[in-house]
Amino acid sequence: MDATGAALDLTFWMTAGAILGLLVLSAFFSGSETALTAASRAKLRAQAEKGSRGAQTALGITEDNERLIGSVLLGNNLVNILAASLATALFTRMFGEGGVALATLVMTLLVLIFAEVLPKTYAITNAETAAARTAPLIVWVIRIFDPVVSAVRWLVRLLLRGFGVQADPDSHILAVREEIAGALYLGQSEGVVEKEDRDRILGALDLGERAVEEIMLHRSRIEMIDADEPAPAILDQCLRSNHTRLPLYQDDPDNIIGVVHAKDLLRAMHDLVTKSGKGAEALADFDVRSIARKPYFVPETTTLDEQMRQFLRMRSHFALVVDEYGTLEGLITLEDILEEIVGEIVDEFDPEADHVVRRTPEGDYLVDGAMTIRDLNRALDWTLPDEAANTVAGLVIHEAQMIPSVDQVFIFHGFRFQVLARKDNRITRLKIRKL
Repeated sequence: MDATGAALDLTFWMTAGAILGLLVLSAFFSGSETALTAASRAKLRAQAEKGSRGAQTALGITEDNERLIGSVLLGNNLVNILAASLATALFTRMFGEGGVALATLVMTLLVLIFAEVLPKTYAITNAETAAARTAPLIVWVIRIFDPVVSAVRWLVRLLLRGFGVQADPDSHILAVREEIAGALYLGQSEGVVEKEDRDRILGALDLGERAVEEIMLHRSRIEMIDADEPAPAILDQCLRSNHTRLPLYQDDPDNIIGVVHAKDLLRAMHDLVTKSGKGAEALADFDVRSIARKPYFVPETTTLDEQMRQFLRMRSHFALVVDEYGTLEGLITLEDILEEIVGEIVDEFDPEADHVVRRTPEGDYLVDGAMTIRDLNRALDWTLPDEAANTVAGLVIHEAQMIPSVDQVFIFHGFRFQVLARKDNRITRLKIRKL
């Protein structure tokens, strides 16, 4: 009797110890899965560059999330099922048939508290640290379970293919840009990120997806110099202009033969007047073509990111935009691209901004027709679509499918648009109200 009791006591303690050990393994698997999936790869890479081997290992195994999660889930399910089976056997021996229900209740509480909530809460709070610490052990788990996980992955894809679903193991559920944008919008809604900071980061991320035609100054608004004008007229035009670089054309505004920089023009005229001995009369012999710089043309489909790189590489800030037929469409500067990131840049020579959004006492907004939809969305935190048109006027014309008359009103996308002014076929002023 004593020997039997001793054997039962030994079996009890061994089974209880095994259950406890399995719960520890379950907690390890649960916490590791949460840490490795929640850890920021940017922070892990920063730690790896500082010499953290754990962070480097974590970066390696998270390259294939499907393989990682499959191995961890397999290990987690194995230990949970085994722990539940041992607990059922132990409680059945102790309490008879009623031990099954008791074992289910006890194991559910133990697994929920100590193998799920507790480790995952810690992992969420210290994701990068936990990932770096658990990664070296998870590597061996992946190696051990890899054959089984590979077979399961093949079977799952086969079953999904039967339902017409194609699983791409190399695809990401969310693109990196979408993840960053989502985090920024969430941070702004919670008051952690300022709207201006969000706009700057998103503006920088968008440079690779936007073309120069979307932000260029249209040819109708370009200030040009006629090469056949007399030197005093050209000098007067440059002095009155708010720009330091002006395109130079001959005969036809489409025939751009150079770009005149105000500093080059003033320097050349000063030298001509002071060194010729003729004074201002020497300007009669001045040819503006002699100081014009070679024009730089870019296609309208060039992305802003690539154009900015070209500007920096060529040490130039000014480019003329042409379409596929070589016809002048507009111009773009490095400042235009930077404004997509930091917002409107105004200096002491700039006139009062034409695209300032003004609010009326009634709550409407007065907007310049040439203002881009992106700038309007940025200024008022709206979400007007910019796929079909770049400017607010272009959006109204696109939606109306006509050239609106003054005082015409349109309602679309949850906004009321009223045309206030029009010049020829261009809408120059609009009143907008969000409904």
